[in-house]
Amino acid sequence: MKVIEHYDRAKEPLISFEIIPPKRGKSVKKVFDALDQVMKYNPPFIDVTYHAAESHYEELSDGTIKRHIKRKRPGTIGLCAAILHKYGVDPVPHLICEGFTKEETEDALIELNYLGIDNVLAIRGDAADDPVPRYKNGTFNKYAVDLVKQVKDMNQGKYLEDIVNAQQTDFCVGVAGYPEKHFEAPNLDFDIQMLKNKVDEGGDYIVTQMFFDNEAFFRFVRKCREAGIECPIVPGLKVLTREQHLNFLPKYFHLNIPEDLSDEVQANPTHAREIGIEWAARQCTELLESGVPGIHFYIMGDPTPALNAVDKLSLGHSVVKK
Repeated sequence: MKVIEHYDRAKEPLISFEIIPPKRGKSVKKVFDALDQVMKYNPPFIDVTYHAAESHYEELSDGTIKRHIKRKRPGTIGLCAAILHKYGVDPVPHLICEGFTKEETEDALIELNYLGIDNVLAIRGDAADDPVPRYKNGTFNKYAVDLVKQVKDMNQGKYLEDIVNAQQTDFCVGVAGYPEKHFEAPNLDFDIQMLKNKVDEGGDYIVTQMFFDNEAFFRFVRKCREAGIECPIVPGLKVLTREQHLNFLPKYFHLNIPEDLSDEVQANPTHAREIGIEWAARQCTELLESGVPGIHFYIMGDPTPALNAVDKLSLGHSVVKK
């Protein structure tokens, strides 16, 4: 089922989660152990991240330099197939611009279509520290809006080359929003206009970057509606669980942490996890009371803090444990 259909049919707010594939050479068991916990809360869908390939150099014994290219976390499509068939839950693979040509993206979409996967999240993706250069003979999507357009073109049977009677795909496309603006945008209004472009090209729903200040989210939603964006806007949350997050999260995700939260964690660093869970639960309560269609948790490898926060909420059957 499409994500947008889940939201349209839901009688109560939905709780969804995002996971990352294991590192190359590591077992998928830890991912499935996390998913086993998550499934007790009846998630309508699970997002699975994608990561661009990176390159590194090795100096050989003869003095020559050899370049290696690899993805640190391959397996997104395989993991999505496993989620669909092992759990019967709709997976949402991320599609990214960074490190992929349009040709590779088209191939990935064909595979997803064959697997019966109905949803993708189209994002530009983080630039790798040592990214793989664009292929000289390939084309690429520079921005997420270009990626959205490619997916929607395939939904109309338009492939990169002219194909007679080409099969139409039928993907639901999610896009990313930034309540505190994308770090490259000059201001929030400019960023929202870029978001509107993605929606106008075919984005079906918006899921936001993580945030810890609900007022930033409410302002963001208000400005989106004023700009003519009418699709569902789903808040994305992460639970702060350690004092190091006070520096790590702003540095890598370009967000603000409210003074009340940072002060409390700094005063009681050994209780950071409990403080973060309680903060997230209060965030969720206020967001749900405001009428959001759902909450999307970034759980990385450990779902326990997010599930602890959910356990503190007063919700109906949609997230009652099996």
